[in-house]
Amino acid sequence: MSRTGAAAPGLVVWLVALVATLPLLVAVLSFFSAQEGVWPHLARYVLPEALANTIWLVAGVALCTSILGVSLAWLVASCEFRGRRFFNWALLLPMAMPGYVLGFAFAALFELTGPVQGAWRDLFGVSAWFPDVGPRGASVITLSFVLYPYVYLIVREAFASQGIRGMEVARGFGYSPLQAFFKVSLPMARPWLVAGVSLAVMECLADFGTVKLFNYTTFTTAIYRAWYGLFSLQSALQLSLVLVGLVLAALLLERRLRGRSRYTPPGNARQRRIALTPGKAATATLYCTAILVIAFGLPVSLIVVWSLRNFAGEFDAGYWQLAVNTLMLSSGAALMITAVAILLSVTVRRVPTAMNRSLSRVATLGYAIPGTVLAVGFFVPVAWFSRMLNQYIGSTTGTVVALQSGLAVIFLAYLARYLAVAHSPVESALQRIRPDVEEAARGMGVSGLELLGRVHLPILRPAIFTAVLLVFVDIMKELPITLMTRPFGWDTLAVKVFQLTTEGEWHRAALPALAIVVVGLLPVMLLNRQRRRC
Repeated sequence: MSRTGAAAPGLVVWLVALVATLPLLVAVLSFFSAQEGVWPHLARYVLPEALANTIWLVAGVALCTSILGVSLAWLVASCEFRGRRFFNWALLLPMAMPGYVLGFAFAALFELTGPVQGAWRDLFGVSAWFPDVGPRGASVITLSFVLYPYVYLIVREAFASQGIRGMEVARGFGYSPLQAFFKVSLPMARPWLVAGVSLAVMECLADFGTVKLFNYTTFTTAIYRAWYGLFSLQSALQLSLVLVGLVLAALLLERRLRGRSRYTPPGNARQRRIALTPGKAATATLYCTAILVIAFGLPVSLIVVWSLRNFAGEFDAGYWQLAVNTLMLSSGAALMITAVAILLSVTVRRVPTAMNRSLSRVATLGYAIPGTVLAVGFFVPVAWFSRMLNQYIGSTTGTVVALQSGLAVIFLAYLARYLAVAHSPVESALQRIRPDVEEAARGMGVSGLELLGRVHLPILRPAIFTAVLLVFVDIMKELPITLMTRPFGWDTLAVKVFQLTTEGEWHRAALPALAIVVVGLLPVMLLNRQRRRC
């Protein structure tokens, strides 16, 4: 291909990569243009608490998700007990629960006047002691139950591919079943465990709604408070820079922990499982049931009951407007992001230079950047561009341009955050198209956009549907970007849940929360369906 022919596709890749990295560039540049006194104030009053709380939160969630995910994955993949087939997919259901939804359900269940403490006092007396986990404990527990499926889903496949041959060899050397697990099965699954925990940690660092609900100060809530409480974009940018540093440190640590390890599981081991004794089998069933009930069954039951009780009073024109706003933002952004993912994947396939491949990876790094950072990082340049337009256009025509108060910021932030979600299925499907198919089409005179429309898109249709669905659901559950950058009057279901739970209106928040959870079940069903096909 000529240089001229490669210039346009290369420009596309550069533009998409620039969009993804723009918030990081803005955060870094803010360090050199910081107002006097910002850093001393942050270092004295904000950073110590935010940093300590964030580290405690990440450490607690990493530990708890490791314990829950590994134990459940090993039981389901390596052992035979009653209900195993059901738990195999049902333990993924908590993925449908956003942290802020599970958080307010837990708060309602375990608060002083809630049903759990009420039953506790009935059993043990009015003055009976009840554990108080505090904001930190509540945040760690809630996020752990929401995020353990990331570890469970990945580690389950590792244990399933191992089978029990390694355990049998270890038992032959005199190890007990527990020793064999820690010395053979778990070390072999280490790369998958690191990958799963890393995903959970990334989501934990990006969480805003859960920690805000429990009034637990982390970097995400500190950024929000700096912008909307102190009205200081400079402070928000400085905090964003520190949070990005933590994210990059977590990514580097994940790479270092996985290193260059390569594990080849034994073949034909998937169907062999450990036959548990009746007592141990019953314990395994009880354990899986307890986790599923706590993380999904009880919260959803409470939300359903409250939704039915308040349906007549809450389901009005205002609720319809919330649903319409949510659907418009989610569907519009999902279609836009999937279109960009297709364009990016096809461009890199057409011009597979080392630079284009590197920029493609850079363009999909936005999923690791917290939503609060993206919100601030895009608001600043869009507001600056809006002022520039007003200087050159508004001064002569009287037109006032206010891009930062429209949909520009929110869609740019969505694009940077969720491009990786759409890019992964599209790129995987595109790699399965043989080059000879494209060569045959070109031999028949089909090229350019016609090749995309007549060859690529029909083959990519299932992957495109998956990409649109995943992005749609993620944006419907998304809170910080929408809350911080939405135009006036564009409240969504997630924002409504946040507003009501902040005011302690648990019952009224149930109906929009139920809608979010029901839609959030779609990716879980899709994951289960795809796994059955494999």
